[in-house]
This record gives sequence, C-alpha cells and structure tokens, in this order.
Amino acid sequence: QVQFVESGGALVQSGGSLRLSCATSASGSIFTIYAMGWYRQAPGKQRELVAGITSGGSTDYTDSVKGRFTIFRGNAKNTLLLQMNSLQPDDTAVYYCNLFPPPHNAYWGKGTLVTVSP
Repeated sequence: QVQFVESGGALVQSGGSLRLSCATSASGSIFTIYAMGWYRQAPGKQRELVAGITSGGSTDYTDSVKGRFTIFRGNAKNTLLLQMNSLQPDDTAVYYCNLFPPPHNAYWGKGTLVTVSP
C-alpha cells in the first residue's frame, strides 16, 4: 500500500492562510502519474473530497472551497500541496491526501489537523 504523510496543519484565525504538504513513501512520481486528492474529515462527519488534481494538471474543488483553496504539485514534483486562504471555522478538520479516487483498501495516514478559530 502506498502511504502518504501530511503536514502543515495548525491553529489559525478566521481569514488566515495555511499551506498543507503531502509526501509519500513511494516514488514521488506517483504525484504526476496518478490523479490525487486532498480530503478532510470534520468531527462527527464523513471524510469528503476537498480538491483533486489529474495527472494532466486539471483541478477541481468542492463548492465550499472554490476560490479559496488551490491544489498543486511542488516544484520537485515529489510533493502535493494545498494552499488554503480565507480560512473559515467550517474548514476545521483533519486533512488527508490520497489517490483520487482512493482504492477500496486505501491506507489513510494520520492526516494533519487544521483548526480555524472564529
């Protein structure tokens, strides 16, 4: 199973920004070969797809983050990033990265916690 490690989460005030990073135990080229996604799971809610990027670079976002979040690959092509601006309390969640769509037996790491205070 491919494993991903997310980082960059923090406590931030409403309106602030964060950049999340995702690394992998597999070859970094996985980020360019496969479609990837950033997901999040808020307390008491199911995990949801936040942003996706295809191998060709096309992106898509869930409606609630459009215009505020940007998914992109790092310059070295061995990281997946999520730039989050204008953060709101509803963005509070544990954020994960994984393949898109995730395989049925996908490994989900610990994620990185983003907490947005009012």
